Amino acid sequence: MFTNCEHRKNQFMKKINFYAGPAILPQEVLKEAGQSAISFGDMGLSILEISHRSKEFIAVMDEAEALVRELLNVSNDYAVLFLAGGASSQFFFTAMNLLGQNESAGYLDTGSWSSKAIKEAKAFGHVDVVASSKDKNYSYIPKGYQISDQHNYLHITSNNTIFGTEIFHLPETSIPIIADMSSNIFSRPIDVNRFSCIYAGAQKNMGPAGVTLVIIRKDVLGKVDRVIPSMLKYETHIDNQSSYNTPPVFPIYVSLLTMRWIKKLGGLKAMEKRNIEKAELLYNEIDRNSLFVGTANKEDRSRMNVCFLLKDSTMEKAFSEDAENAGCVGIEGHRSVGGFRASIYNAMELDGVQILVDVMKKFESKNT
Repeated sequence: MFTNCEHRKNQFMKKINFYAGPAILPQEVLKEAGQSAISFGDMGLSILEISHRSKEFIAVMDEAEALVRELLNVSNDYAVLFLAGGASSQFFFTAMNLLGQNESAGYLDTGSWSSKAIKEAKAFGHVDVVASSKDKNYSYIPKGYQISDQHNYLHITSNNTIFGTEIFHLPETSIPIIADMSSNIFSRPIDVNRFSCIYAGAQKNMGPAGVTLVIIRKDVLGKVDRVIPSMLKYETHIDNQSSYNTPPVFPIYVSLLTMRWIKKLGGLKAMEKRNIEKAELLYNEIDRNSLFVGTANKEDRSRMNVCFLLKDSTMEKAFSEDAENAGCVGIEGHRSVGGFRASIYNAMELDGVQILVDVMKKFESKNT
């Protein structure tokens, strides 16, 4: 029997957040964001109440853009935008702005999100699926495929949250690359100059749901021959510093705090080292443990989303209960694939991964 005090402690025990998104955020970011939700700076107002035209919020936007440029080494050839609509809106946004009706683009199909991007792009021009891993349930990243230099661009999804694969080496091509980096942005250094456009929903490594980061090379714009509504033109948002309409103020502010945290910890090289260590710890246990098996090709395994199965699926409920009792939440696989998925984004600590590994070891011990 719990005493009242013990019951309350157990009830409100801090959980270890393995959800794929909206995902874990650094504790210090949550604390500062929480305080600013009550009173922001010396304004006497909540960050949720202030005008997006105020000098205080303009300063937030300016610093957020500056940190994106600093962390990712983004030159002035690119615009940095904070938009609403999520990465799913960028599936059509990019094609509408960059693909003419009589032009073609190459798309790499590596999972559910790339498939959705392909579907949306077909409304605006010809889509050539240059390669796909659908034949093996998206368990690998295609390699050695041909890319026509006649395409306007090549679109890739750099990390696949549902199937647990990640692109670590960009395809060799002379055409511009567009990347959906929603689930691995800021997790490691990248060469932005290899891309004409990068977009990312914030709710994995950057901030809460509600804002989408877009980094786009300015000289690729204005070349399609179609009428584009003002709200759907990149140039509109560039000309208005991401404030053509009211921007998602609070998600941008929390993203700013998260980028400050990344910088304080040493930037993207430090994030990469941290993420490799966490991923190796968990994958090593999956490979060692007699009850579990990974789902992705080893060379393509995501550092962000670790997908695995129990060899005996009838044991899934028991393992889920053991994990939850240890405080590990959100490890169920996506509804379309089942099994388990542990999302270990930047803010996940190594200790959190270790707790899940310990649960797996104990589960093996009592079931073999």
